[in-house]
Amino acid sequence: MNFKKSQQLYKKGLVHMVGAVNSPVRAFASVGGNPLFIKKAKGCQIVDVDNNKYVDFVLSYGPMILGHRHKKVQKAIQKALKNGYTFGASTENEIKLAELVCDAFPGMDKVRFVSSGTEAVFSAIRLARAFTGRDKILKFAGCYHGHSDALLVAAGSGLATLSIPGSKGVPNDAVKNTLVAEYNNLESVKQQIAIHKDIAAIIIEPIGGNMGVVLPQNNFLKDLHQLAKANDILLICDEVMTGFRSKFGGAQELLGVTADITCLGKVVGGGFPVGAYGARNEIMELVSPLGAMYQAGTLSGNPIAMASGIATLRELKRQNPYAEFEKIGERLKDTMLNAAKKNHIDLVVNRFGSMINPFFTKTEVVDFKTAQTSDTKKFGIFFWELIKNGVFLPPSQFESWFLSSALSEEAIKKTEKAIYAAMKAVAG
Repeated sequence: MNFKKSQQLYKKGLVHMVGAVNSPVRAFASVGGNPLFIKKAKGCQIVDVDNNKYVDFVLSYGPMILGHRHKKVQKAIQKALKNGYTFGASTENEIKLAELVCDAFPGMDKVRFVSSGTEAVFSAIRLARAFTGRDKILKFAGCYHGHSDALLVAAGSGLATLSIPGSKGVPNDAVKNTLVAEYNNLESVKQQIAIHKDIAAIIIEPIGGNMGVVLPQNNFLKDLHQLAKANDILLICDEVMTGFRSKFGGAQELLGVTADITCLGKVVGGGFPVGAYGARNEIMELVSPLGAMYQAGTLSGNPIAMASGIATLRELKRQNPYAEFEKIGERLKDTMLNAAKKNHIDLVVNRFGSMINPFFTKTEVVDFKTAQTSDTKKFGIFFWELIKNGVFLPPSQFESWFLSSALSEEAIKKTEKAIYAAMKAVAG
């Protein structure tokens, strides 16, 4: 497989772009080699500038749940474009998308649209502090909630990929109100609550998608919710990644929890920059212009993004692909485990709905610490062999693979064949 044009663009991009990328994971730092530059995509297929074709399991890290350029979504976007790009004023489609989102989440009466998941999360934290009158936030090691200063502590994802424990440029004062507990360890939460009486909120990814798909064990999320409630602490579920990925709504509902505040993104925009945070009325009515918690954004509720989001969610609801995601996800999981076993490779595969991730370890992966037992060198070999065999996956051990409803039987068989070839290469 030839990557000549990608290599040329990488060198050219280094001149005026940081690392020739606009997001760190795209740099391929943990898997070696230079990043691929993409030219186009359609359905479940993505094509790079050298015209190499791949089955796409990155899907822009989740948003493209219907596959790329779905005809109904594309039609809605083209229609919206004819009316203008942005107005700095309200549009009817903002109301339509708000209705779709609120109807899908039982604990959400009102929602505020923003332009990114990061923006949704730091706005939700400000809201939790306004509602409780407290300052501290508790998060979990390995959970990533965007790049705002207060949350760049034990944040998994790109930080884990690059082996960076935090970030330079974040002052100590910015994280002094951020507490860290261990995912799937309720005792670590209780210890923090016993010491700190001014915790406004606990924020969590209901499925840890930024340490490689980690599921709550033994009713952890339910027990966490009850513990938070008993101590008048709000529970914030960051469903930027998991929203609409395991059901039409949130993973929290499947896990038996209703968050006080929910953060969304990715699928909600159908491929355009959209974030959202929502809650019950008594909380959301603290947000300006109804209340004293200020948050604003020039491009919030952008009309093109709203059109894309509405079309995506309506089509997703019509398709209801979740049972099929279960079948395909389990099939790919079995394929990876069988291929690893055949080649005498230690492998654990975690999966939830349309999210899946292999770890090159014999240790059950239940938190950030156990996720880090994975052999990232083996993952790097696995990654490049899949690329060479026409399968595009995230260039990081700690990022989830995503499924789309556009996956064909042909694409699945191609992926299975590629997995066997890749495992053989890992075995040497």
